[in-house]
Amino acid sequence: MIRIEKFLLFVFLLGSLNLLAQDKELAKIINWYNGPKQGMSTDLAYKKLLAGKKSEPVVVAVIDSGVDIEHQDLKDRIWVNKDEIPDNGIDDDKNGYIDDVYGWSFLGNPDGEDVEHEQLEVTRIYARLHKKFDGVNESDVADADKADYELYQEVKGKVESELETSAKNLTQYEQIMDKMEGADAMLKKANDGADYTLKDLKKLKKSDDKEVAASAEMMSQMMSMGLTMKRLQGAIDHFKGSSEYHYNPEFDARAVVGDNPADFNDKYYGCNDVEGPDAFHGTHCAGIIGAVRGNGIGGDGVADNVLIMSVRAVPDGDERDKDIALAIRYAVDNGAQVCNMSFGKSYSSYPDEVIEAIKYAEEKGVLLVHAAGNSNMDTEKNSNYPSPQYPGMTERFTNWIEVGASTRYEKPVYLEKDGKLKKYSVGLAASFSNYSDKVVDIFAPGLEIYSTVPQSDYAAIQGTSMAAPMVAGLAALLKSYFPELTMFQIKDIILKSGQDLGGQMVFLPGTHDEIEFKKLSRTGMVANVYNAVEMAMGM
Repeated sequence: MIRIEKFLLFVFLLGSLNLLAQDKELAKIINWYNGPKQGMSTDLAYKKLLAGKKSEPVVVAVIDSGVDIEHQDLKDRIWVNKDEIPDNGIDDDKNGYIDDVYGWSFLGNPDGEDVEHEQLEVTRIYARLHKKFDGVNESDVADADKADYELYQEVKGKVESELETSAKNLTQYEQIMDKMEGADAMLKKANDGADYTLKDLKKLKKSDDKEVAASAEMMSQMMSMGLTMKRLQGAIDHFKGSSEYHYNPEFDARAVVGDNPADFNDKYYGCNDVEGPDAFHGTHCAGIIGAVRGNGIGGDGVADNVLIMSVRAVPDGDERDKDIALAIRYAVDNGAQVCNMSFGKSYSSYPDEVIEAIKYAEEKGVLLVHAAGNSNMDTEKNSNYPSPQYPGMTERFTNWIEVGASTRYEKPVYLEKDGKLKKYSVGLAASFSNYSDKVVDIFAPGLEIYSTVPQSDYAAIQGTSMAAPMVAGLAALLKSYFPELTMFQIKDIILKSGQDLGGQMVFLPGTHDEIEFKKLSRTGMVANVYNAVEMAMGM
């Protein structure tokens, strides 16, 4: 799921390193995740352990919203299907996908149309079951349909509640925007047509024009709360998206693709547009994995000899199980050794088919790295699909790493509890990160991550979506320099070589309750490149 509140929690869109360097606070975040302490000590590993050593290129599939393959920091790191002749309209390699030179999109059609927005899975389930159970009393439900009826009642409450809330919030924010736009125009006119600052507003509050004075007072309050028109528009777009797409049972995005989402044998659909209408998220993940190192622009990728395969399967909304299952199979069949999967959702309509695709990757020795999710919840108690272990399974997938998000902060903070001041980490575990000592394997940097975005630009965003490609990049690095290692051995190395932070106390994500960091994941560690390379060398 790629929704603005899930991953774009703060953004700095900047055109160049020089611009970033003008702000010392922003400059601190560049490549912090490659550094020591709370980072992964990537730079130190290259300097001390890998200098002068040879490596082989490793293909990493980024199953995501799309990747800007022409980005200045990625264009030389893009996988090319050498068995396919570009743009000749022929399936040269006979894999079923015509002109799949740089990957494939399961979200478009050959006419150039793309799916940008989608429903959430909970809405799809509601729409499907509503036809069957709308107006039906529980006493009239057959025993064979009881489970579906209970599920319908569950999703019905969620969808209808979210639709009502979104509509109310949209109306409220649009009304605020109308007032702010009117006030903004009036204040600019009163300020000789120029943009105004908080200092200007202090003067305008004293204006003899009562409307100008009132507008200055209102705008001053808004600005002091950090509520700008740009942020307000972001909220409007979010609630409009929830109403029109995510929770709208009538919305049908799949007409663009033209396949049957329930028919997994209908698999040769889509197009070769691997960027799509919004490649922000996928491009950011790709840069974390393999942006050119040491060129003085943007951030440095974790792996220095990697080829990014773009497999587009994740829209704004929830990904389809069918697309994900086929995306995994496509990546495996076309040579990917690692798949980065920075997406997730609360419901799954076709889990069996996704499980079979994961097992197929397992059989082929392909490692899947998955983001744990950004709902600050225990994923043992709350579903997040796809998962390393589905209900009914007795064992986890052996080719899976589930990744939570850590931060660069280690300076202690003191909070009062039970009448005493106690020392806490400022947030080694990111406040948004999901966690579980049964489900999440390891943590990796996921806050304030500066990486590539479309149009050869860069941005700093946060999420477990950023933590997963840290680990995917580490896996690719190890496979690149130690090609004799299997991906299962590499997984084992990553999970055993993380930075052990002992009994360090942190906040349980989403709360101010104290907990030992090591209890938030199965390993209790933060992924560490230096330690992993050192262990691989020992092997």
